Amino acid sequence: MENKVVLVTGSSRGIGKATIIEFAKKGYDVVINYIDSKKEAKLKFINENEFEYNNKEDAYNLKNYIEEQYNVKALVVETDVSNEEEVKNCINTIINDFGRIDVLVNCAGIVFDRNIYDATIPEFENTIKVNVLGAFIVSREVLMYMKKGSSIINISSTNGTKVTAPESIDYNITKVGLQSLTRDLALQFKPDIRVNAIAIGWADTDLNKDLPKDYIKEETEKIYLERFADPSEIAKTIYFLASDDASYINGEILTVDGGY
Repeated sequence: MENKVVLVTGSSRGIGKATIIEFAKKGYDVVINYIDSKKEAKLKFINENEFEYNNKEDAYNLKNYIEEQYNVKALVVETDVSNEEEVKNCINTIINDFGRIDVLVNCAGIVFDRNIYDATIPEFENTIKVNVLGAFIVSREVLMYMKKGSSIINISSTNGTKVTAPESIDYNITKVGLQSLTRDLALQFKPDIRVNAIAIGWADTDLNKDLPKDYIKEETEKIYLERFADPSEIAKTIYFLASDDASYINGEILTVDGGY
């Protein structure tokens, strides 16, 4: 029997990486997506010399680990999700290699923490392009190949629901947009394809590793479970939403924040 296939955008590290591992454990063939570190540096307006991540190396290390540990196939695709042509080429590559896409997890995202007076229009536009337009483009291209029983999970945030954080105004707006996209797609593609989102709270990822210790302590005290989530915990929730155990959940925004 043919393995199911999952595409996770932004999956060379963090929650995306944990999600790839979780699906591989369950017997899925996986598609690892990354963006070249130079492109990402430009996208984020970070000096290339200060850019720490080697996304390509991380992606291929993950591929090797997955194939050795779980006896499934792993495909690596370099794609800027906000670039329509790159996305189309990515999906064509997946279909040529695997012949199917059963689950899409829109995980790719960026954020700029800026005072409103310091936020720039190019930064704001880039956040929208990656976080919302990217999810739309990838979903649209994938939906052409999805069959009955397939699933999309969008990675949103409590910043789009109940948390107020003016310094992340661009990010917050995109997470609201992702939730709207979730409901619209769920309605348009019912009853065959389920589309849900997860509103994530604080998680222990690279995105948050450089936050001031005092701020981390302050935020941790607001969480009922008194800690940030491990990425694997988020990944398990994502897998649940894609599984048959969640067969009656559709168009839903599920909060996963440890009680905040």
